Amino acid sequence: MLRKAVIHRAVIRRAGIRRTVIRRTLAAAAVLAVTTGCMAQAATGRPAADAKPGSTAPAPGDTSTPTPSTSDPDTPSAKPSESATTAKPEVLMASGSKGERVRELQARLAQIGWFDDTPTGTYGPVTVASVKGFQGKRGLSTTGDTDAVTWQKLLAMTKKPTRDELNGRTVNKPSAKLDPRCKTGRVMCISKTTRTLSWVIDGKVQSTMDVRFGSQYTPTREGAFSVFQKSRHHVSSIYHTPMPYAMFFSGGQAVHYSADFAARGYNGASHGCVNVRNEGKLASLFAQVRNGDRVVIYW
Repeated sequence: MLRKAVIHRAVIRRAGIRRTVIRRTLAAAAVLAVTTGCMAQAATGRPAADAKPGSTAPAPGDTSTPTPSTSDPDTPSAKPSESATTAKPEVLMASGSKGERVRELQARLAQIGWFDDTPTGTYGPVTVASVKGFQGKRGLSTTGDTDAVTWQKLLAMTKKPTRDELNGRTVNKPSAKLDPRCKTGRVMCISKTTRTLSWVIDGKVQSTMDVRFGSQYTPTREGAFSVFQKSRHHVSSIYHTPMPYAMFFSGGQAVHYSADFAARGYNGASHGCVNVRNEGKLASLFAQVRNGDRVVIYW
């Protein structure tokens, strides 16, 4: 009986040892599994701050090419940001605007022949049409609104209006920049930019007057010409309209007085001739100009 008891205790002791070994083995395996899992997670990395949802940053030393994200500017499908687009210029005045700034706008347009009315300070249809004409001739968007670009262009071409100009009592046109071809001899120097005709002798301006040109369908020719015919009481054989003080310089195109220009201003256009609205000034010029005198028309 004693021997059986000793054997039984030995068996129990060995079983306990085996259980202890198993427990320690399982604990070591668990530690190894946890450690290996942390390393694997570190290898895959955490999601990058600017990556697509679900993507991960490459592990240090990883030389594989990453998949481009939608924020990558080199990706064809990427859309440009709003800051990359060109912003439209700020609109300073538009239809319906009122005030002294509008009055100044109108007076400045009048200086270069684009506003043929008394400044009112109200931005109405006439002002819209004037601004559109000014913008179109200078390659700007013809919106009729006075944006920052249009306003700066106008400021560069005009002078600060006087009180008389703002009240419509006078218009002080800036002197047209003479074309080099106008600086010698006797020349009718006609600027399409300022819409003026300057009578120039040996580079000195003798007089200046407003002029109007043909429409886009019947444009006034540009270049250097000579007066080849004068006709005090001329009547158009095509349109049957009076052309007083006509001085022909290219085919049927002539410098002449226009009652329509005097009445309607720049709301109309000629059929290609150079219209003058001041009959007194043109009569004086007609008396001075001779056949053979040059005519230069330019921008």
